[in-house]
Amino acid sequence: MDQSITKSTHQKLPLGKLLKRIFFILIGASLVSVGLEIFLVPNQIIDGGIVGISIIASHLTGWSLGIFLFLLNLPFLIVGYRQIGKTFAISTLFGVTIMSVGTTLLHPVPGLTDDPLLAAVFGGIILGIGVGLVLRYGGSLDGTEIIAVLFNKKTPFSVGEIVMFFNFFILGSAGFVFGWDRAMYSLIAYYIAFKMIDLTIEGFQESKSVWIISEYHKEVGDAIVARLGRGVTYLIGEGGYTGDEKKVVFCIITRLEEAKLKLIVEDIDPSAFLAVGNIHDVRGGQFKKNAIH
Repeated sequence: MDQSITKSTHQKLPLGKLLKRIFFILIGASLVSVGLEIFLVPNQIIDGGIVGISIIASHLTGWSLGIFLFLLNLPFLIVGYRQIGKTFAISTLFGVTIMSVGTTLLHPVPGLTDDPLLAAVFGGIILGIGVGLVLRYGGSLDGTEIIAVLFNKKTPFSVGEIVMFFNFFILGSAGFVFGWDRAMYSLIAYYIAFKMIDLTIEGFQESKSVWIISEYHKEVGDAIVARLGRGVTYLIGEGGYTGDEKKVVFCIITRLEEAKLKLIVEDIDPSAFLAVGNIHDVRGGQFKKNAIH
């Protein structure tokens, strides 16, 4: 048997991709440091996860926030190395180190605003963009997700549900430490950061998957290729009620192209069945992108 098939090897990243990953993790972790020390921490607003625990611990002990960010994440980096892999662990270690050093250097800098609402909004935006960049380029800045993966294997709860539980517990703790108004501002910052993370990872050109069932499937497919410049795939389906064979047109578009695609389908077959869904990642394939007309 071919040993190259049975034995898994670690593939090194090409130099260009490695430098790109280092650069964007550096930028992302630096943005998180700015969001924390320039907006959130001066106004006693916290984030979820290890970052939130670190902010509370720093406030209670008077120790540097950067120390807690590094030390509290360290055990999860070890777990991440064993559970997820070397590249992830090294990328995460690099990001956490930059974030820890950044918060330490920025700590003497006064906050830009003492309005907690402005701090929550702009701090959440900057924090979310930073975390999103780090996640997009293969790292992490928080050990909560690793905890969630481990608990997910032994409990009926999903990773998302476990993360949400941890974060609500941490954000709730802010009410006892900083006051309940600050806990509510923390929820605002957390929500904004959460949305910005998604937007940063997916980008403004969010992809959508489209399924079209029509008697005129060939005409619809040809029109999508000609007028949107998107490739299509024809699938064969069977009606669950009638048992009739159905031809399904499948394609991937951006959300900016959704309205045009619906017009194309309606022009050709107003009675066509059309379903559109959001997708988080598209790789491979051959897309010929032309101007919409």
